[in-house]
Order: sequence, then structure tokens, then C-alpha cells
Amino acid sequence: MTAQQPVPKISLDQLRLEIKKEYTNVALDPNKGYHFHTGRRLASLLGYDEKLYADLPESNIASFAGTGNPFSVGALNPGETIVDVGSGAGFDSLIASRLVGASGRVIGFDMTAEMLNKARAGAAAMGATNVEFREGLAESLPLPDNYADAVISNGVLNLTLDKTATLREWLRVLKPGGRLQAGDILVEHAVPASAMDDISLWTG
Repeated sequence: MTAQQPVPKISLDQLRLEIKKEYTNVALDPNKGYHFHTGRRLASLLGYDEKLYADLPESNIASFAGTGNPFSVGALNPGETIVDVGSGAGFDSLIASRLVGASGRVIGFDMTAEMLNKARAGAAAMGATNVEFREGLAESLPLPDNYADAVISNGVLNLTLDKTATLREWLRVLKPGGRLQAGDILVEHAVPASAMDDISLWTG
């Protein structure tokens, strides 16, 4: 028997607006102080090997705001095609571009214009021609079926209302045998309806 996913009483449009506001701030003012960690300190807390991001522009590191380490789940290999869902300032995508090499490809999707601008500037500064950043939603990726060798994501699934539908979308773009390497937030106990309906708890 499959358990039904609770559906919060939150407008999808309003949720996306609030998320955009929060991460626009993280892009423009990463050192402001948020209810979540950011930047180098966060990367260290999440166990990233510093060698992975040693050559990334500091601005892309500063606006990193993930919740896990998708590279701890498994390797990305030269020549692979990687999709980064909710790529933010490009921290994970830029790391992935180094791992897959010139024969590979990375596409990062985000819905926040300021994050996309920062990610693109970082790729240009690195001369990373095998990575691109596109506007897109986690629940509706503008990609064909069976496209990616791996989908990576970091702190994005928890921001979506319908997680089952979102995971189905990520599965759709994976090639047969492809991998999902995600870092995210897990809870050990059921979340009360009052908390699920509080939009301020959804934005980070």
C-alpha cells in the first residue's frame, strides 16, 4: 500500500515568489546572515573536499546554500551528461563541469534570475564551456526523456510542494541506469499541518 503525500494549503505561485525573494538575497548579499548556512563554512560542514572547489570564483562559493553533498553519493565520470536541478549560484554545477571534463556536459536549472546571472558569470570566469545555466523549474524540466547520466540536486526537493511528481520528473530525464545524487532535508517525525501551511518555513 502506498502512503499518500500530504498536500499543504499553499499557493504554488506564492511559494515560488517567496523562494525567489530569499535566494535573490543570497545571490546579491551572501554575507547578510540567514537562518541557514552559506559559503565556505557550509561546504566544510557538508564534507566537501576543498580540492573540488579550490578554483571556483569566490562569488560562486559565497552564495552556495545547499543542504547536502551530492558528490559524496557517487562519482561523476568524464564524458557524462549531468543535470543540476536548482543550481543556484552554480557551486555544484561548476564542480561537476570539472569532473566530467571537456567531453562531458552540465546543465544547471534555476528559477532565480540573480542566481543564474551569478552562475553564468562564474562559468565565464573559469572558461568552463561545458556547462550552461538555464531558467527552469524543478517540477518541469525543459529536457527530453532519457537525457542525463546523472541528476544532481542540493536542497531543492524540500522546496517543492509535490515531491512525488518532482521525483518522477527527475526520473524522466535520466537515462536507463542513470543516477540521482541528491542532498536534502529529511525529517524523522510527521510535520504538523500548521507547520506545513506556514510559507515562511518553506523558503530555506
